[in-house]
Amino acid sequence: MATSLAPRRPGSPAAPARRRPGTHSARRARLRRRIADNALAYAFMAAGIVCFAVFSWYPLVRGIVLSFQQDNLITAPRWVGLANYRRLFDDPLFWTAWKNTAEFTGLALLLGYAVPFVIAVLLNELRHFKAYFRIAVYLPVMLPPIVVVMLWQFFYDPGGGLFNTVLRGAHLPTSQWVQSPHAAMISLVLVSTWANMGGATLMYLAALQAIPGELFEAAELDGAGIWARLRYVTLPQMRFIMLVLLLLQIISTMQVFIEPFQLTGFTDPSTITVMTLIYRYAFAVDNDFGLAASMSVLLFAVLGVFAALYLRLTRESD
Repeated sequence: MATSLAPRRPGSPAAPARRRPGTHSARRARLRRRIADNALAYAFMAAGIVCFAVFSWYPLVRGIVLSFQQDNLITAPRWVGLANYRRLFDDPLFWTAWKNTAEFTGLALLLGYAVPFVIAVLLNELRHFKAYFRIAVYLPVMLPPIVVVMLWQFFYDPGGGLFNTVLRGAHLPTSQWVQSPHAAMISLVLVSTWANMGGATLMYLAALQAIPGELFEAAELDGAGIWARLRYVTLPQMRFIMLVLLLLQIISTMQVFIEPFQLTGFTDPSTITVMTLIYRYAFAVDNDFGLAASMSVLLFAVLGVFAALYLRLTRESD
């Protein structure tokens, strides 16, 4: 029979398009694979979200709510509004804790910010035994913080401690170290600096090694000495990493707890910090978790400012 080639009349229904065999089944198979892949990805993402929700977001929200309540974990929580914050501002220890925390942070920046940089520069100039000295510098970071503090507690012992023994051997006057209100804060800063400088030193060292060698060679050809190379090549090239570490160290040192808690206790006014005062409010003296939560919220707000600066700085760098 001959096939009709007559044109289709306007308005008449179009002939149905022929489907290739297997097209529909292949499309369904691709859809099933896509759903399976996405389901696995969503499952992994859901696990992370659950962990953050349970261990980070919920405690954060619960702490903010608790700051407006009076709760001692014995009686039922009672809503008190801003009374906890008013009590904080009326407590002399509140201002003392913030002053000591600011003093500790400032001293830690003088030592813990400059010393790792100097050590990194020295390690970068070494030609032999680089790996050995890197391990030696980073070793304190691998020790548990409480072990570090107890080790330095032996060093600071006013009787038979290492430091006073050395001073007596050199016929020099001994010190009370953490027992003295005048020397206690700098003693805590020394412990914190020794325990944490390894990580900052390695970051500085990595940044130093990322500086193109041509810059140093050009500076040497121009007659620049070591101080000129440090000022005009090293510091400008490391400006970003130094600013990032500055913000991170401020955030870290403002949360100091183990050093003053173990070495001087939470009752010494000369070394009480924000974190030790929170512990005092919640567990040691007052058993007032609402008051401790309000102090934690204030600390969170202050640290949030530095965290926002850090995120903005890293975002601009990216």
